[in-house]
Amino acid sequence: MRAPPSYEELTRNFDWKVAERELGYQPGGPINIGWMCSDRLCHRGLGGKLALVWEDYQGNEKQFTYDDVRVLSNTIARFLSGLGIAPGQRICLFMDRVPELFIGFLGILKMGAVAQPLFSAFGEESLRVRLADAGTSAIITQKKHLYKVRKIREQLPDLQHIILVDAEPASLQEREIAFAMEKNPRIEHFSCYPTTAESPSVLHYTSGTTGQPKGAQHVHYSIISQYLTSKWVLDLRPEDIYWCNADPGWVTGTSYGIIGPWANGVTQVVLDCGFNATRWYEFMEKRRVTVWYSAPTAIRLLMKEGAEIVRQHDLSSLRYLASVGEPLNAAAVLWSQEVFGKPFHDTFWQTETGCIVITNFPGMPVKPGSMGKPFPGITAAALDPKTFEPVDRPGVAGLIALRPGWPSQLRGYWNNQIGFNAKFKNGWYLCGDRASIDPDGYFWFMGRDDDVINTGGHLVGPFEIESALLGCPGVAESAAVAKPDPVNMEVVKAYVTLKRGFQPSDDLELEIMNNIRKRLSPLAMPQEIEFVDSLPKTRSGKIVRRVLRCKEFNEPVGDLSTIMED
Repeated sequence: MRAPPSYEELTRNFDWKVAERELGYQPGGPINIGWMCSDRLCHRGLGGKLALVWEDYQGNEKQFTYDDVRVLSNTIARFLSGLGIAPGQRICLFMDRVPELFIGFLGILKMGAVAQPLFSAFGEESLRVRLADAGTSAIITQKKHLYKVRKIREQLPDLQHIILVDAEPASLQEREIAFAMEKNPRIEHFSCYPTTAESPSVLHYTSGTTGQPKGAQHVHYSIISQYLTSKWVLDLRPEDIYWCNADPGWVTGTSYGIIGPWANGVTQVVLDCGFNATRWYEFMEKRRVTVWYSAPTAIRLLMKEGAEIVRQHDLSSLRYLASVGEPLNAAAVLWSQEVFGKPFHDTFWQTETGCIVITNFPGMPVKPGSMGKPFPGITAAALDPKTFEPVDRPGVAGLIALRPGWPSQLRGYWNNQIGFNAKFKNGWYLCGDRASIDPDGYFWFMGRDDDVINTGGHLVGPFEIESALLGCPGVAESAAVAKPDPVNMEVVKAYVTLKRGFQPSDDLELEIMNNIRKRLSPLAMPQEIEFVDSLPKTRSGKIVRRVLRCKEFNEPVGDLSTIMED
């Protein structure tokens, strides 16, 4: 049996047309993500295959075949069309990870509207800002979240329909409609709206870690990138049982929690509950998960729980592990190799890119702590921040930049052309992060451009410091930020959370300092360590260093709408 093509072979003569051919897309013809992820697969004989196995925190379960997904998404599309919602209008999905969220996403796209997924944990002000900005016409939600919508609906003149998936009609008020997906008459045939490659599909709001959240507009052609990266990077195969931890309120939860796996015809499992190490391991053991896509925050929390709990479960089904959301520290890669027998493969991308753009490709040697190499078809570089030209020496940090033109690249920010234009310089799309490239072409993350610390005229990236801290006994998570200094302008301060069984003390601080002194340059050494119970994070799991930096500089922190509450 011939070995699968290497990274070099796939890159050499790459063309996105390989995905077009495999999906059956004819350039210039109609393309609809909802149809591609359901009807297309049924036409290919996969209608009876499990598409979704859903389980809630109590252990209740539901299963849906691809034919179920096809018919139920038709049912939702017909219902929404019947309300008079027009193609191109925005429909918000504001639910926990229930089946209606995943299937409703396809239904919205089938009838030509734009899906606007938002985290169900948002408060009413965070919700209002995004619905008002998008001019959202309808929101699909649950009884438990209805009170938030009721508080703000009079401030949202465009919001005409509030659709409840689990309510009785008698309990509803004006503009509120009950819709039971599985009890409504099933619609066997629905003519999808003839969307084309550039028709708007999904409006994802950025996490808002800097400034106000921006609505990144994606199009139906994005499925070309999402399908192929799922197949080549996540190594999805027809027989896989796939688990993506991400909520569809975050772009990972749609690109790789709905579109990618279903475009590839795999069975995906969903666990609708928060982080719990025992529960997660039980779920993977019970469902025989083969491919697991998680986040560094979750991996660090699992590390915090220790290796013994892993050994209490049969996780032998796991074949491939990948990570997304923040750079994956080397310590987490090595821990994964030790406890699971295989490393997590880091992937780098953003809301704006729509798909994985830099990655540790399957079969490629993993360098722990590295982001990997550009996906075939993606041209990436590290740019000089002054000239916006690629840096000419390996190991020199620069701005991570991509040549525009891949299928899932955002097409604009909603109502924010100035912000969109600012993302492009000298023919490059700027990701807003810094990295260096080693002689082998691997990218090494340095930090967000606005997280980089300028100490004595030298730029220090937080990621290197945090990685060193994670290698110290007792350290569970860390965040390195700038602190004002009269001599060096800025110095490094580290915020640290501890693993179970460790308590803050002067002796522990000294032990940590002595440990990292061997790994870091004097400039990168923290001048202070502060032990904290938790670090500020977005709901997608990213540590928000800006909040800590603003605390040090006594500055306003700006938008905090996506910060998780303790």
